[in-house]
Amino acid sequence: MTDILKLGDWALILGASSGFGEAAALTLAKHGMNIAGVHLDRRAGLKHVAELKEKIEAMGQKAEFFNINAADENKRAATLDALKETIGEGSGVRVLMHSLAFGTLLPYWSDDEGEALISKRNMDMTLDVMAHSLLYWTQDVLRRELFTDNARIFAMTSAGSSTVWRGYGAVSAAKCSLESHCRQLAAELADKGITANALCAGVTDTPALRKIPGNEAMIESAVARNPSGRLTTPQDVADAMVALSLPACRWITGNTIYVDGGEIIGG
Repeated sequence: MTDILKLGDWALILGASSGFGEAAALTLAKHGMNIAGVHLDRRAGLKHVAELKEKIEAMGQKAEFFNINAADENKRAATLDALKETIGEGSGVRVLMHSLAFGTLLPYWSDDEGEALISKRNMDMTLDVMAHSLLYWTQDVLRRELFTDNARIFAMTSAGSSTVWRGYGAVSAAKCSLESHCRQLAAELADKGITANALCAGVTDTPALRKIPGNEAMIESAVARNPSGRLTTPQDVADAMVALSLPACRWITGNTIYVDGGEIIGG
């Protein structure tokens, strides 16, 4: 199933080795896009990344993966310089997806003196990786004139931007900031034909979710609330990205779009 998107264009996916990023990489490749994946994995995870790359290439698409800290300014610059050389003339980045999930899950306060509390360093790191890095990657892609006409920017947010869970405060703040960045980018890049939207997935069983304290209760509650009686999957989100990447969706920008099967209306 190709030709829905322009063949030969590239998707740059931040957080490409698992969860939403992995599903997006495979699905966009299925629809004709080359994939540039940014990830941060230890040696044990590199085998899976190699398998993912092989799957994309087996579809007839190009795949370049960069195992770096996406929040490192120098690594970002080197990666985009290398990508620009790889892409060459006549193509560019059609989709930029931000799906970085690396943050601190510590409480703001506890009466237990032995329990660690969130620090300034923790907070700064969480917001830098999970929110502000979207802006910096976007700026550097623009500086290199890598975006195609009618390009799309997607950032993964969650209901945690407006819901309180113990230990989720820093991530919640990052998600709020990420949504704000999307609105601002949508306004400032409209004259370039570039859209920016935050995608709010329903509760999805990903490695990132499993790190959140109380995730079992979150999963149970989400299944009970969802009209379809199941969790959202990374594939649900990847399919939505393909649809939103079509030229006909050029007027959808600056939004937080729920991709949750109606979970949010379930009360």
